Amino acid sequence: MHVYRVLPAIAVLSLALAACQREAPPAEAGPVVSAPAVSGAPAPAGDQPDAHVPPANAMGTNVPAVVDGVVTFQGFGPAAFGSDAEQVRMAWGNDLGDASPSEPGGCYYLTPPQMGTTDYAIGFMIEGDKFSRIDVGNEGYTAPGGGKVGMERAEIERLYAGRVEASPHKYVEGAQTLRVTDTAGGTSALVFETDAAGKVTGWRIGVPPQVDYVERCG
Repeated sequence: MHVYRVLPAIAVLSLALAACQREAPPAEAGPVVSAPAVSGAPAPAGDQPDAHVPPANAMGTNVPAVVDGVVTFQGFGPAAFGSDAEQVRMAWGNDLGDASPSEPGGCYYLTPPQMGTTDYAIGFMIEGDKFSRIDVGNEGYTAPGGGKVGMERAEIERLYAGRVEASPHKYVEGAQTLRVTDTAGGTSALVFETDAAGKVTGWRIGVPPQVDYVERCG
């Protein structure tokens, strides 16, 4: 099973980045993501994580520094769920590979290539030629509301009190899936997966039915 172990520049920063590059070469770990305005209704206060820029080496690998708040119940920065693949590429602002569906309208992922020891561990699902889901497997990225890889189930239930629907994992004995609804009333959902010990191993966010695919693209 392909894992997108886990974010990078929005186009609006291109001029500022260009000015910086005249003074110093870009870091190997990749660009820095800025949190852009997202169209549609803003997420409720409980789903707005504190502004925070994690260190570039947050996981002991060269994970690039990012700004929380880019991944939302609406999508990824300016690329809302329902956008096409090109809009996702523009929002990411860097290489997302050259994957394509095996058949017209088929399911596939756009993923940044690993650079040395740097694994972004993030993937953008495209199905029916539309952006429908984000998969994250890196603790350097924060889900709307504050959830992260590595957290205990009790912490997820505290952060999303009254909104967590737990169910047994389809394949991992003792593991759980914790599904969180969007308080803004949207159809999107946030799903955390835990191991048998109750620790979050990954999370995904997107629109149904894709957000509930356990096998990703099968």
